[in-house]
Amino acid sequence: MTIEHLENRLREYAMLMRLHRPIGIYLLLWPTLWALWLAGNGQPPRSIVLVFVLGVVLMRSAGCVMNDLADRDFDPHVARTRDRPLAAGRVTLSEALILAAVLCLLAFALVLTQNKLTIQLSFIGLILAISYPFMKRLHPLPQVHLGAAFGWSIPMAYAAVTNSLPPIAWLLFLGNVLWSVIYDTQYAMVDRKDDLKIGVKSTAILFGERDKRIIGYLQLALLLVLVVVGLLAGRGWIYYLSLFAAAWLALYQQFLIRDRIPDACFKAFLNNNAFGLVIFCGFLIDFLPAPST
Repeated sequence: MTIEHLENRLREYAMLMRLHRPIGIYLLLWPTLWALWLAGNGQPPRSIVLVFVLGVVLMRSAGCVMNDLADRDFDPHVARTRDRPLAAGRVTLSEALILAAVLCLLAFALVLTQNKLTIQLSFIGLILAISYPFMKRLHPLPQVHLGAAFGWSIPMAYAAVTNSLPPIAWLLFLGNVLWSVIYDTQYAMVDRKDDLKIGVKSTAILFGERDKRIIGYLQLALLLVLVVVGLLAGRGWIYYLSLFAAAWLALYQQFLIRDRIPDACFKAFLNNNAFGLVIFCGFLIDFLPAPST
């Protein structure tokens, strides 16, 4: 095997893991950090933060590979996905299976450094990650399943930091499910025509002409959940200022999807990175100790 061939294989594997499009890493990372900072009262152990950040990268990468494995018969018929390595035949089925297995094993090795409750919860997270790609064939709400898969890092973070699963962890988990339905519906609005042709289900298809209104209701519900989270956690005005900024970002997303133009809907989807970052900055700054006088 030549160096050039090895470089080519690694490049294709990186594309299969979607490392060139890190938006999925960010959307998984922000709620994980929300939970770590809340569970750790603003000072989560650095070792646990490192484990979870690396785990986010590994599991999102594994999820992308598993998604392409499940969609390998659909992706060649969708304009946006037909050039993916597996769909285009540049990566074989066996290569993709081995890559997914290696990524999951590496993530599990990280989990083994945590307590028993976190390890137990990781098995549920793996089931959610593996099963998600098939949900778009079974029911019209695969985005809810995605929210559970992406949000499972929240109870795991609480388990790792506090060795418990308090009600606020599940409330934050609910908020993440709502958020996932919001941004993945925006994402699905891009592919709605292709999905209808090939028979793939999504909330964008289910909501139909009510999509913008329902996304708006979900955005409002998400912000209300985050307000309650702040009240239960005793957060200060800086956190609520971040929610105010997040509300404006939600309005901007509504502006972008107003005409259902695919490129604008995709831009709205990408804007959720800023939404998650703003809220994390609210937690981060709000937890900082007050300056001494």
